[in-house]
Amino acid sequence: MGGNIDKPGFATLCIHGKKHLDKHEADRPIRAVSTPIFQSSTFAFENVAHGAAVFRGEDSSYVYTRLGNPTQTALETEMAYLEQGEAALALASGMAAATTAVLTCCRCGDHIVSGDTLYGGTHQLFTQTLPRMGITVTEVPAYDPEDFAAAITKKTRLVYLESPANPTLVLSDIAAIAEIAHRKGIPVLVDNTFCTPYLQNPLVLGADIVLHSATKYIGGHGDTVAGILVGKADWILRARMEILRDVGGCISPFNAWLLLRGLKTLPVRMDRHMENAMEIAHFLSYHPKVTEVIYPGLKTHPQHELASRQQRGFGGMISFMVKGGREAGRVVMDNVQLCTLAVSLGDVDTLIEHPASMTHSTYSEEELRKVHIDPGMVRLSVGLENVEDIIADLRRALALA
Repeated sequence: MGGNIDKPGFATLCIHGKKHLDKHEADRPIRAVSTPIFQSSTFAFENVAHGAAVFRGEDSSYVYTRLGNPTQTALETEMAYLEQGEAALALASGMAAATTAVLTCCRCGDHIVSGDTLYGGTHQLFTQTLPRMGITVTEVPAYDPEDFAAAITKKTRLVYLESPANPTLVLSDIAAIAEIAHRKGIPVLVDNTFCTPYLQNPLVLGADIVLHSATKYIGGHGDTVAGILVGKADWILRARMEILRDVGGCISPFNAWLLLRGLKTLPVRMDRHMENAMEIAHFLSYHPKVTEVIYPGLKTHPQHELASRQQRGFGGMISFMVKGGREAGRVVMDNVQLCTLAVSLGDVDTLIEHPASMTHSTYSEEELRKVHIDPGMVRLSVGLENVEDIIADLRRALALA
C-alpha cells in the first residue's frame, strides 16, 4: 500500500504522522523533528482566570501530567490516526488500559461477555477483581459469534475480545460479533496487541474500542510498559476524566516518547517478525518431536481463512506442543541458548515461555483444559534475529526433549 502522496502507505504514516511541531515559544517555533519529552508534572496558568477556565472545561490547556502532557498527546494522536479512530488515551500498562476501559463502560450490577481465552492478567481481573466491584463476566468460546449472542443479557454493557487470543491464537470474527452486540446497543472492545494497527484495524471491522498492551509490538524493544485505548472522542474523554483522573494509571512522558520512537519502525519490524514466524512454523510442523503447531498463517490452522480475511498478515506469535507433554516442553525451554526464557512478547529478541505455569497461571487446571491451553504448550514470540539461528537453537533444544 502507498504510492500516492495524498494517501500515503502505513510506513509513511508511522514515520511522519501528524508532524508534531513544538510551538513552546510562540514567536519562534522550535520545530523538533523528534517529538520532545515534556518531563514536567505540572503546567503553569497565565493567571487565575485562565486556571479557572481550564478547570471549568472551557480551556484545553495542560494542567497536570496525570490528565495530559504534550508528549502523551503526540502518542495518542498517532495511535488514533493509525487505528482510524477519533481519539486515544495512553496509560501506564496494558492492564491499566483494560481496567480503565471496563470501568468506563461498567458499574456495579453490570455484566460483560468476553472470549474465554484471554491474557492471564485479564482473566484474573475478570474472575477475581471485578466481581468484588459487583461486575460479572461470562466467558464464552471466542470463535463462535452465536455463543456471544446467547450470553448477552439486559445487564451486559461490554463485549470484550482478544483476536488472536493469547496463547491459543484463536480468532474471533470481529465483524460478526460487533453486529450481534450492536443490535443490543452494546459496545465491543478488541485487544489488538498481537496484530497491531499494521495488521488489523478492529474499528474498521465494526468494533468500538481498541486496546493495546503497547509494551509489546508498539514499543518493540522490551524497555517500556504502557497501554493504549482508541475509540470515539466522547468515550475517550469519559475514560480520561472519569477513570484515569481518579484511578491514576497515567503513562510517563518518557515512556510515551519511547512508544513514539517504536512506532517509526513498527511496519519494518512486523514484516520481519512475520517472515521469521512463517519459516519457523513450517520447520516446527515437520519436526518429529512436535505434535502440533498453532499459527494462523498455516493453512492447517482451522481459522486460516478468517485470518486472511480480517488481518493483513499473520503476526509473530507461535504456540506448539512437544511430544512428551509438559516435561518435554520444559526440557526444550531449559535448553534454548539464543531464545530467551521470558514472558511478554513483541520484542526484538525471540522469547519463549510456558503459558500454563507462567502467563496463564491464573487459570485453574480445569479452566486451562476448557480453553484448550495444553499443559505442554510452548509459546514463542518470534524475534528479529536471523531465522536460521532461531531454527538452529530450537532444533538443538528439541533434540534433547
